[in-house]
Amino acid sequence: MLAEILVIVALPLLLAAAAGWDLASFTIPNFLTLAFAAAFAIFAVAAGLSPAVIGWHLLAGMIGLFIGFTLFALGYIGGGDAKLFAAVALWLGLNDMLPYALLASLLGGLLTLGLLALRQCPLPEFLTRHSWIVKLHDPRSGIPYGVALASSAFFLLPSTEVFRFAAGA
Repeated sequence: MLAEILVIVALPLLLAAAAGWDLASFTIPNFLTLAFAAAFAIFAVAAGLSPAVIGWHLLAGMIGLFIGFTLFALGYIGGGDAKLFAAVALWLGLNDMLPYALLASLLGGLLTLGLLALRQCPLPEFLTRHSWIVKLHDPRSGIPYGVALASSAFFLLPSTEVFRFAAGA
């Protein structure tokens, strides 16, 4: 039961929090990344994952961290996005990491193109009262890539291995 709650409630709430925080402030706080890791540790115990399965998930998280920080070092994503990618990779494991990375890339590209197009249009006056919208509309601002990362995880979650683990726990 606890494993199901973590996958169906806690993980989506953490994803929504990360996306919302990134959208509103272009940051993803470290405590959220730590919450992802802590929730996965509890999930692994509650679902009765074997040490080998846990090891594969840890490897996926480390690979995700390496990929994320490589993209960060190249200036393509922010540090919070890199940590969020690693945290989601930890949850998804190696089996679901490639579809996640591909979908996140696709949604991230669409998000980028959409924001760049919207930034060419004048911001309606009634929206200028909201500082986060003004910042999001600013052409000098970055792209809140955490939105694409979280959306990709939401989309894939029902077909993932951790979802099946939770159902079988």
